[in-house]
Amino acid sequence: MSEQNKKTAPRERDIILDSIADGVFSVDDQWHITSFNRAAERITGVPYEDAIGQRCKDVLKAEICDRGCLLKKTMQTGKPVVNRTVYIVNAEGRRMPISISTALLRDEEDRIIGAVETFRDLSLEEQLRKKIEGRYSFEDIISRNHRMHELFSILPDMANSSSTVLIEGESGTGKELIAKAIHNLSPRKSRPFIAVNCAALPDTLLESELFGYKAGAFTDARKDKPGRFKLADKGTLFLDEIGDISPAMQVRLLRVLQEKTYEPLGAVESIRHDVRIIAATNKKLWDLVKEEKFREDLYYRINIVRLELPPLRERMEDVPLLVDHFIEHFNVLQGKEISGVTDEALACLMTYTYPGNIRELENIIERAFILCKSGMIDRVHLPEPVCGIAGSPEMPALDAMSFRDMEAIFLTNVLRRNSWNKNRTAQELGIHKSTLFRKLKALGIQSPGRVTEKGES
Repeated sequence: MSEQNKKTAPRERDIILDSIADGVFSVDDQWHITSFNRAAERITGVPYEDAIGQRCKDVLKAEICDRGCLLKKTMQTGKPVVNRTVYIVNAEGRRMPISISTALLRDEEDRIIGAVETFRDLSLEEQLRKKIEGRYSFEDIISRNHRMHELFSILPDMANSSSTVLIEGESGTGKELIAKAIHNLSPRKSRPFIAVNCAALPDTLLESELFGYKAGAFTDARKDKPGRFKLADKGTLFLDEIGDISPAMQVRLLRVLQEKTYEPLGAVESIRHDVRIIAATNKKLWDLVKEEKFREDLYYRINIVRLELPPLRERMEDVPLLVDHFIEHFNVLQGKEISGVTDEALACLMTYTYPGNIRELENIIERAFILCKSGMIDRVHLPEPVCGIAGSPEMPALDAMSFRDMEAIFLTNVLRRNSWNKNRTAQELGIHKSTLFRKLKALGIQSPGRVTEKGES
């Protein structure tokens, strides 16, 4: 090979790698990354300059890295790995499935000098599979908010108990999703998860829905009907909007929870139930107790373990994650290829207060999908209330705000929440500390007093 060809070969190789849709990276014999294509950047969220020279396990953060590295296995055995599904954690802290294949790298003298790995994002396939199966798991709850992560940390222990759980939070914050996650993490996961909206039914209908009825109990009762307690046997019963049930129904429900038995309408014998109760409300139940609108004894019966979900306006760092999630979701359902949102549209979404919380954000993105035929969702595709709001006293007017301004405001708020500790801030954001430092320098953000923090250089 001529000297000129030797110089152009690496350049051509990089062009070829960057044109591949799958992620590709190579490592040397010490597991340090030596190449990292554009698709690898896109899938992992890690820039090329942050990946090169790093150990592959520090970039991919895959569960399998510590217990059985596939690249190491290939280098030890000489055998490639083909289409092995594993989970990695991307730069945003999101757990995502990928399909991995590995192969050896050899020099001109056939000596092993490293290995190469190709990987493909399986997020859309998994999302579609879960949609078809109608299943929800812990991993479906998307957040990098510290309050949500604190909640996530106790969910497994909570799920393993049989105690009643009370979930409080505004409408649209994901109470049912949390309830389903608890169920799917519990020993009852193979049994039914049954939900009933207590606010949607009057007392007479709610009672028959919960407990069922016997044939002849009333004029139109031609045959027995099992209630939700029966359908949820050995599983989980989710009582949504429990704060809206009447005093009479509160008495009936208290007795059922205390005695672990119920009587269908028209029955003469009680039926014992084995049901885990998860209740939810968009109201402050204790306030209703003080107003004598909710029984105190029932409150203590259901408030054994209490979870409070923050509204979306208190976890705005989750908006970009949720937007990406809903875009992927609607791309699958509607067969479109929307690639994302423009900086201006994201600035609008980041300054809106979301009275309808996550459900409202999902509706906003669904509406945008109707109006946006292809490409990226822009400001014009968003409803007027989202982009027509006035800025807060601490925030410049939206029309005068660039995405750079929006990013600076967002990072400053997260830093303040973490008392300007950059290690904790980077951890909450799910990015490498060096990436955070680079962003702060570019945006001109400095710590008050420039105090040196423990563990920082």
